[in-house]
Amino acid sequence: MPAESSFDIVSRIDRQEVDNALNQAAREIGTRFDFRGVGASIAWSGDHTVEIRANSEERAKAVLDVFKEKLVKRGVSLKTLDAGDPRLSGKEYRLGVGLKEGISSDDARKISKLIRDEGPKGVRAQVQGEELRVSAKKKDDLQAVIALLKGKEFDFALQFVNYR
Repeated sequence: MPAESSFDIVSRIDRQEVDNALNQAAREIGTRFDFRGVGASIAWSGDHTVEIRANSEERAKAVLDVFKEKLVKRGVSLKTLDAGDPRLSGKEYRLGVGLKEGISSDDARKISKLIRDEGPKGVRAQVQGEELRVSAKKKDDLQAVIALLKGKEFDFALQFVNYR
């Protein structure tokens, strides 16, 4: 009898890639002509938050666009970003951008139900904290589940790890 194969579905942020994108965006903002003299900046504000500052709402959004462009070039999904609206703080606008990590229990249940309903027979999905373990006897069934999930649109980023 063959052993079971499995993989984990997670939603993680590659912190190093986000840091690199942030540094590239900060460098570009410092050198671009349209950002001269507007007090535009981007920096970490805690572990999972990036703060953008500028003297106008449009400039703050432009800095966010530069940051998004750098994230895409580095292969980081934009679904991990949780950007609010720029708010006035003194003489400058501040924009807090949160980074979402982990799969909530509601989202994990939705994915599990999707796998049960539309996936191959004999595939099991178990919620384990902020990740989901999918197991089956055949590796082909697991690959079908990965293809199924990649074909669906979720409002959070998914990665498939620990494929055994």
